[in-house]
Amino acid sequence: MTPQSWAGWYRDSHGSDALVISAVERQLRTRIRGVDYAGASFDSFTPVGDVPEGAEPLSDCVLEWDMPLPVVAGDSTAQQATLSCLLALRRPATDLGVTLHYGGTSYVSGNDQGDFGAAVALIQQQLPPGSTLQAPFSAAV
Repeated sequence: MTPQSWAGWYRDSHGSDALVISAVERQLRTRIRGVDYAGASFDSFTPVGDVPEGAEPLSDCVLEWDMPLPVVAGDSTAQQATLSCLLALRRPATDLGVTLHYGGTSYVSGNDQGDFGAAVALIQQQLPPGSTLQAPFSAAV
């Protein structure tokens, strides 16, 4: 699998910070305020490496990022689309909203379980017949 990265924002009660989320071999990674985080899913980021005292898994925050994705139309032509993602990590609930911007239309999905795979599947169902969203990897939140 080719490593992929997406730019975005981290927000909490202390403010906002730019971030980059990377996917390498089914592992998600990011760095927030000098702390490295990793997880198998977007809602499971935990501190890794040299962990500062008091660092905990991400909670009570919002992650927002865009993923450029191709959509293959029924005639096999690929067109660029953007998947905008907003994940609110509030324990015990996690809220996920995703919107695919493609062909001048916005396709909206989300859920209160934070299930990324299910949200993307709902968007796939909304696409025109014969169109296929080429998700970069399969990770559930």
